[in-house]
Amino acid sequence: MSDVLITMHGVSKSFGSLCALDGLDLSVSRGEIVGILGANGAGKSTAMRLAVGYLAVDRGTIRLAGYDVARNALAARRSVGYLPEGMPLWGEMRVGAFLSSVAELRGLNRVARGIAIERVVQALSLGEVIERTIDRLSKGYRRRVGLAQALLHDPEVLILDEPSDGLDPNQKHVLRKMVRDLSKRKSILLSTHALDEVEALCDRAVVLHRGRIVAGGTPRSLVENASKKALKGEGTALEQAFRSYTMG
Repeated sequence: MSDVLITMHGVSKSFGSLCALDGLDLSVSRGEIVGILGANGAGKSTAMRLAVGYLAVDRGTIRLAGYDVARNALAARRSVGYLPEGMPLWGEMRVGAFLSSVAELRGLNRVARGIAIERVVQALSLGEVIERTIDRLSKGYRRRVGLAQALLHDPEVLILDEPSDGLDPNQKHVLRKMVRDLSKRKSILLSTHALDEVEALCDRAVVLHRGRIVAGGTPRSLVENASKKALKGEGTALEQAFRSYTMG
């Protein structure tokens, strides 16, 4: 079996007259983290939703772990864990009950549910909040719970939409370390509007602007190339580099 677990080829999507994605080509191998970088409205979340089959493509093909998302949707969805942006969680539920419900929906039997929950609770250090209701958790813990539900069935593919959005610097550091540790045997595709997140996490990245890829490469190459065009005196070097892509 190929080690390329995520393939998006010629993927396009429009909403009425708005073209959200225009011919996206992207692949992610096992053990690799690839980022989709762009400003709000660039098409990042649309790409994530198309990748997991939440939305249907207008043109192009998407394959997850070898399965065509359109033609073999159930198998493709079984292979992926998805963390949406601002994931809605059942706030009145306790963390343990929420994870148990998700595991049951994933088709895990009682014994397998217990094993899976213990595994993700340990991996994401959720033990001290397992009996708390979700609405009483900090943003950092809520994102951990969101990541935990995506990992319960131990998927080969992870799709993470703005995984550290709204977190403070310490929470971002903790979450990023967890994602890096997870990447050793999975393919991870994530979206972000922050170039520093790409630098901290990704092996490769593409920059989306108005639904099209306008740059791509390693985080270092993106920063170096963007810095040559950066606007002087406006924000940090990383912000300048990002702005040069979105405005240049």
